[in-house]
Amino acid sequence: MALARGRRSDRRIDYWPGFVDALSTLLLAIMFLLSVFVLAQFLLSREISGKDEVLTRLNSQINELTQLLALERSNSQDAEDALVGLQASLAAAESERTRLQQLLAQGAGADAAADQRITGLTGELDDQRQISQRALSQVELLNQQISALRKQIGALETALDASESRDKESNAKIADLGRRLNVALAQRVQELNRYRSDFFGRLREILSDRENIRIVGDRFVFQSEVLFPSGSDELNEAGAQEMLKLAQALIELQKEIPPEISWVLRVDGHTDNVPLSGTGRFKDNWELSSARATSVVKYLIANGVPANRLVAAGFGEFQPLDPADTQEARDRNRRIELKLTER
Repeated sequence: MALARGRRSDRRIDYWPGFVDALSTLLLAIMFLLSVFVLAQFLLSREISGKDEVLTRLNSQINELTQLLALERSNSQDAEDALVGLQASLAAAESERTRLQQLLAQGAGADAAADQRITGLTGELDDQRQISQRALSQVELLNQQISALRKQIGALETALDASESRDKESNAKIADLGRRLNVALAQRVQELNRYRSDFFGRLREILSDRENIRIVGDRFVFQSEVLFPSGSDELNEAGAQEMLKLAQALIELQKEIPPEISWVLRVDGHTDNVPLSGTGRFKDNWELSSARATSVVKYLIANGVPANRLVAAGFGEFQPLDPADTQEARDRNRRIELKLTER
């Protein structure tokens, strides 16, 4: 009876692991949302950068066409000024011819020199008319070119307006897509966290009577001595029994997790910082830690856990729980960690 009362008193509710789980879950969710936000900003910046290049190119073309239009207008103005000068010269010549004809009419006895002067003036007038006609033709050509340039500028402005409109629509779609993606991912994270809590609760019930098995953050930690003989990657009898319990818990949990949630159980192998001799089966701690993690994964597969739900990783001595160079620290660092996470 005293022993039973002692056991009941030891089964006090420990809220600390649940509190650590909640903090870890909140941190993971925040980091994930930040990653999604950074990704959305990156995609948005690439989209905007591409549109800015198009707008810059269109603005450059408009500036070139505007300069060309100004040049053509200047040439047209020069031609028009020349035409005005020619017309003024023509008017003066016409006035002079009229005056001479009047003098000729008044002086009936004018000599032949006056006739020659009138003939020469008439030729000059014909030349001025031809020059004026060519100037008019050039002005007309320039007007046509100016009209064509105005049409091109109008088409470019229309294209620019359409591009800006598409940019606004794209930005709105990207913002909406990012919002929906954040909501969906948050829902998936919440669901996976719920099942992770269930998984941890079941493992606590199954493995709570082993002092060499503990919880660190969001992971179950098995001391290597519980599972393997020294320097070996073959599960001992006690380790095989513990992994069988784990396999049964995973099989039951898989039935409840929706298939669209991409989850895996990651098995991490760790060693202490004592180098291997290199003469045995394993050359170094990398090989030993990887082999032990793989051995656990293969045992779970052999006992019904789907292979696509398992991941094996070896870390050697490079992820210690305790960095101290003591025997106690080395004992803690030789371990197998289990973590339920996303693929």
